Amino acid sequence: MATKRISEEPAYVLHRYDWSESSLILEVFTRNYGRIALVAKGVKRPSSSFRPILLPLQPLHLAFGGDGEIRTLKGAEWQGGHVMPTGEALMSGYYLNELLLTLLARDDPHPRLFDVYANAVQVIGSEHGEALESALRAFELLLLREIGLLPLLDAQTLTLLGLQAKERYSLVPEGGLRLTDAGDRASLSGGQWLALQESLGSAVPFTTTLRACATVAAELKPQLRTLLNYHCGVGTLRTRQMMIDLQSL
Repeated sequence: MATKRISEEPAYVLHRYDWSESSLILEVFTRNYGRIALVAKGVKRPSSSFRPILLPLQPLHLAFGGDGEIRTLKGAEWQGGHVMPTGEALMSGYYLNELLLTLLARDDPHPRLFDVYANAVQVIGSEHGEALESALRAFELLLLREIGLLPLLDAQTLTLLGLQAKERYSLVPEGGLRLTDAGDRASLSGGQWLALQESLGSAVPFTTTLRACATVAAELKPQLRTLLNYHCGVGTLRTRQMMIDLQSL
């Protein structure tokens, strides 16, 4: 918990909602303090310098103080980069934010995950739409691993038997990675799972996992979505329709 003013903290706004006629409560993801809540006083006034800065999916440096559950925003600086995403890219960014809001506890730092999120947002905000689905799958894998909900991908979960390169395996919520029928479309070969496991341990995990997901994103999607829904509960997500809208991504 912060007991003094924190300055130049890398952060992203995940969600914002009204607190008073002129102020907002911000849910932000910071690199060194995790997910925290900040009150942004007077930010809704037309004269506020914070008003055009405190937007989702934009890299910020924040200053804040206090040691309560909700701290006070003292300063905000935009760090430049990409323009605001639109269309499917924007919805994808909001989806990543929903996952963080739902799965991360407050005041629980995840600096590695913050870096992964920053890389994912950069891809989403670029004009390379062909990488969008791979970026979503890579982020989902790395998020699940970071919070301890992803089983090892180099062995069958229940038997601990190693994977055979040409056999097919599926990832299911209650059984982990298991051998499946060869005709099951929602499965990957043992070799593909092993490549994904290796990518997760890379020195640059998002970039490496993004590449590993490029050829298997479609097969990964239903498996990872089922696992995430199992742990999140679709009904708890703030943007329930988003899960429907993103079925094509």
